[in-house]
Amino acid sequence: MPVSNEQKTQLDAILRQGRLDTAADVASVRAAFDALMAQIPTPADVRQRPVEIGGVGGIEVSREGNDSERVILYFHGGVYVIGSAAASVPLVAELVRRTGVNAVTLDYRLGPEHPYPAAVEDARAAYAGLLKSGTDPGHIVLAGESAGGGLAVAALLAAREAGLPMPSGAFLMSPYADLTLSGETLAGRAALDPVLTPEGLRVRLPDYLAGADASDPLVSPIFGDLRGLPPLLIQVGSHEILLDDALRLAARAAKSEVTVTLEVTPGVPHVFQGFGGLLDEAGAALDRAAAFISELMVSNVRHGIA
Repeated sequence: MPVSNEQKTQLDAILRQGRLDTAADVASVRAAFDALMAQIPTPADVRQRPVEIGGVGGIEVSREGNDSERVILYFHGGVYVIGSAAASVPLVAELVRRTGVNAVTLDYRLGPEHPYPAAVEDARAAYAGLLKSGTDPGHIVLAGESAGGGLAVAALLAAREAGLPMPSGAFLMSPYADLTLSGETLAGRAALDPVLTPEGLRVRLPDYLAGADASDPLVSPIFGDLRGLPPLLIQVGSHEILLDDALRLAARAAKSEVTVTLEVTPGVPHVFQGFGGLLDEAGAALDRAAAFISELMVSNVRHGIA
């Protein structure tokens, strides 16, 4: 068996054994998720400190010698109910190390305490805060995984509606972009996905929506008019129930004349980029993402945007 296939098989077994019960009560699932993520080490050469941008708290993830004028604004995953900036630091750190650009991972508000539109309002406020602080939009890239990937696109739409200039681009890992749960792979890939289940997503919807329309583009960006958005890089694994979210989001972007790159990696799970110690494809995907981010920022300087 090739090394890559062996790695995928081992990772699948590990994830199935430790699968998070996202259908549990909110307090329990949050505690379990935080305990799981706390086991992932952060590289020793990466620093973190609490920050506030646009009135929203977060964590600045930096590395000595990195470019301090450019920034990755990051949104963590967790079906808009669980997760935190702190839990995302190990994955964000890998982007910071590869790009030479510092990042801020945002602690946006979560349901059920703060349902929609709180998360989108926080994402837009943080982006506006970066602009107000003097950061050039061409020096900003949005990024996120799972719900954070969907939120990154929602933030772009909200920023466009508010008349704010667009950032240089967005990097989306396994975006959760359709909360109507109408994707074909939701059922079609259920047996293959070792991380998410359709019922696990379905049970958490009321916590975030609280009666809001799931087809609202700021909830489910696949239903939005994406015209005017900056370049997008979308990465997803073929063993995900959210595969169809990524495919349809990319198609929507292409039809809206948005520059979009879609990468589907065979045989890997949801947000596979977070498993760099176990999977060669994870590091390779982050290397490609780093090249995408770096090229966007260099290109903006080259064309006089910055």
